Amino acid sequence: MNAFKPPTRHGIGPSCVGLPAGPWPNLLDFLSERFPNISPQIWLARMARGDLIDERGQALTPEQASNWPYPAHQRLYYYREVPNEPRIPFDEVVLYQDDHLLVVDKPHFLPVVPSGGYLTETVLVRLKNKLGLNDLVPIHRIDRDTAGLVLLAKQPASRAAYCALFSQHQVRKTYEAIAPWRADLSWPITRSSRIREAGHFMLQHELPGQPNAITHIDVLEVRGDLARYQLKPVTGQRHQLRVHMLGLGLPILNDGLYPTLTPEGQPDYAKPLQLLAKRLEFIDPVSGAPRQFESARKLNFPGTL
Repeated sequence: MNAFKPPTRHGIGPSCVGLPAGPWPNLLDFLSERFPNISPQIWLARMARGDLIDERGQALTPEQASNWPYPAHQRLYYYREVPNEPRIPFDEVVLYQDDHLLVVDKPHFLPVVPSGGYLTETVLVRLKNKLGLNDLVPIHRIDRDTAGLVLLAKQPASRAAYCALFSQHQVRKTYEAIAPWRADLSWPITRSSRIREAGHFMLQHELPGQPNAITHIDVLEVRGDLARYQLKPVTGQRHQLRVHMLGLGLPILNDGLYPTLTPEGQPDYAKPLQLLAKRLEFIDPVSGAPRQFESARKLNFPGTL
């Protein structure tokens, strides 16, 4: 088995595509069909810069891609590009790091990892470039819309031990959210339900069946018709906190997904989702020491700074 993988460039790791058997006369024809949103001219320009690499570690040339026979049953590595990627005007803050672990306080709007139209403007790529840590990998993720704590592993050898903390539910997570106030509910509340993907790929919803999502919710502060809530998820379903708050009739302030999916466009930096990953607590699997990290960020009621 070929274990070759090209190095990270400017904080960006290579993507890989397999080349199946097929009718394509050359590699450029295959790429044009496989990636219809990328023109042949862009592929040729990437090859001229040495940005496409075969599984032997050799850079592919425009001549090879256009005139040589299609190289079936091989792997092709390439470096993703996002043209004209806008700068996200908020900065991540490193709260802690040692030989194995790095803890970041993430702002709203900044994705954790590259996806879709986000590549260099992500926590992972920014930190790889700033700190020179090419082996850096997130141990868990929070939504781009959510602010707060993210843990990243620095060493491949200890990465699995930290990931196991989350897969085995050994991390105590505390979030905060601002949402409508309901005095008619008896606090604290435990929301337990079954969450699955809804009709749209971006959305989740509750449905009948065996619960797979549990959240403990309490009230921290009430201001008029809004309140600041403490949320402690026991499980880690996608969008769990947003869906559970909606299920209680308490949609989180400035949520662009729940209850109404709004078209994605230029983000409104004045209206961040009022959801914050505030605290993480666990026993460090490498040192055995108890760890507790807390975000310095705060949520804002409307009209406050």
